[in-house]
Amino acid sequence: MKNDDPKEKIGELKKEGKVKGLLSRNKEKAKKLLKDKEKTEEMLDELEKKLSKIPRVGKYLKDIPVFISLVRAYISKEYTKIPLRSVIAIVSALIYVLNGFDFIPDFIPGVGLIDDAAVTAFAYQMVHKDVEKYRKWKSGKKI
Repeated sequence: MKNDDPKEKIGELKKEGKVKGLLSRNKEKAKKLLKDKEKTEEMLDELEKKLSKIPRVGKYLKDIPVFISLVRAYISKEYTKIPLRSVIAIVSALIYVLNGFDFIPDFIPGVGLIDDAAVTAFAYQMVHKDVEKYRKWKSGKKI
């Protein structure tokens, strides 16, 4: 029987190159979505509703609220100091998390969110510098 450790499963998915494929599959959808502020906002609202219904998974999906906040700030033109390719990567990951078709179905207890976490972690690795700049900007703005 395979180990059900989420960190190991995320590593396996990354090593097999599946995560990059899962993320890139939504790239064109993300580009199209970003052209429509209202639809992007609807997607972010749906994602927040989904996240409120799933059990807390700690660090594995911790970047999603920051991703949502960043995309909202970007589409409202409040924060635009981020390359479009980074926003597209983030939105691609968010689309995947929201999408009902998963590599590992979300309803499987304990492991169903692992692919979502892997895609989110992979996207974060791609854009971490931009996300950290956004976090600094956001924390400075609230002072």
